[in-house]
Amino acid sequence: MRLRFVTADVFTDRAFGGNPLAVLPDARGLTDDRMQAIAREFNYSETVFVLPPDTPDHTRRVRIFTPAAEVPFAGHPTVGTAHVLAALGEIPLTGSDTRIVLEEGVGPVPVTIRCVDGRPDFCQLAVARLPEFGPEPPPPDALAAMLSLRADDLSDQPPARAVSCGVPFLFVTLRNRDAVGRAQLRREVWETLLRDAWATEVFVFAFDAGRAEAQVRARMFAPAFGIAEDPATGSAAAALAGHLADCQPMRDGTLRWVIEQGVEMGRPSLLEAEADKVDGAITAVRVGGRTVLITEGTIDVP
Repeated sequence: MRLRFVTADVFTDRAFGGNPLAVLPDARGLTDDRMQAIAREFNYSETVFVLPPDTPDHTRRVRIFTPAAEVPFAGHPTVGTAHVLAALGEIPLTGSDTRIVLEEGVGPVPVTIRCVDGRPDFCQLAVARLPEFGPEPPPPDALAAMLSLRADDLSDQPPARAVSCGVPFLFVTLRNRDAVGRAQLRREVWETLLRDAWATEVFVFAFDAGRAEAQVRARMFAPAFGIAEDPATGSAAAALAGHLADCQPMRDGTLRWVIEQGVEMGRPSLLEAEADKVDGAITAVRVGGRTVLITEGTIDVP
């Protein structure tokens, strides 16, 4: 079986930045095992397999695999797949904004494709699940040891917390981007602290970005998914927006953050996150960014 694929860099406006993604626009006929094998072959953070939707008024069904496992939701695959399908002409564009729905394991995910001169320019997802807050994390000194940091590198503004918008992450606030840059996950400590936790993936961040348009510098470590470090994590950006919005006293309105990630990996990325609040409750979370197509080809699947 010979199948078409496209690769793209997501959450960037230039080639060789952002988070690489492989998309198979028509994955009909592939078994679960073959999908996992192809994801291991590409060895990107995620590979997406596009299928016809289960519900006729939805746009496509997508299955998302890391090199180690299938995941129910991920941000850069959602944003990147919407851009790829639009750029290939697989999705008809309806003006400056085109709204589609991608079926994922977490549920239907709405995506808005913004166009410039008839071509996709920026894609923004809205989460299918509003933020869920998990159990108490390990104490700060244990988290610092796991991250190869000193205890005073951590901040309690806000304190560490586990949050999910479909995929749980443990958010650890650091004092500055120097501490973000020095963080190194110690796998043996992670095995003890988080291997069996509700949130196994670790997202460190500081309100100290290097680019003028950003407010947050971040990194993400995901050993349970077979990802040593991820250069741009949309599902984590969504959960972070929920985390930060929940900590804000503002009761009504929209909060926005631009998150800088991947800098230490040489793949700088920008993720734009928003959270709406009504009467103090979070009512919507959105994450968006740009995508650049990189390669196109075919893969022979035995």
